[in-house]
Amino acid sequence: MTAKCKSAKYYAKNPAARKKKAATDKKINARPEQVKKRVEANKARRKAKAAGKNVKGKDASHTKKGIVFKDSSKNRGSKSDSSGDKRARGSRKKK
Repeated sequence: MTAKCKSAKYYAKNPAARKKKAATDKKINARPEQVKKRVEANKARRKAKAAGKNVKGKDASHTKKGIVFKDSSKNRGSKSDSSGDKRARGSRKKK
């Protein structure tokens, strides 16, 4: 059994917050751009499996280089692959 992270513990203890997060996630996952991204990942996974590649335990990661298969633990914690992650962290102004 794996240990829960802070957010997982929080949502386990707070059913109202968990319900609100589920509703938000549902809206996000229904967005056309998100659906398109998911469809691309599923298609890439099917194609890789048909080609005989081992994709067990891996996610189709959308990177600048295209779709790459990564370990799911690394992909879900990735901070460098998408511009959205970089923008969310902020940056310092250059002098």
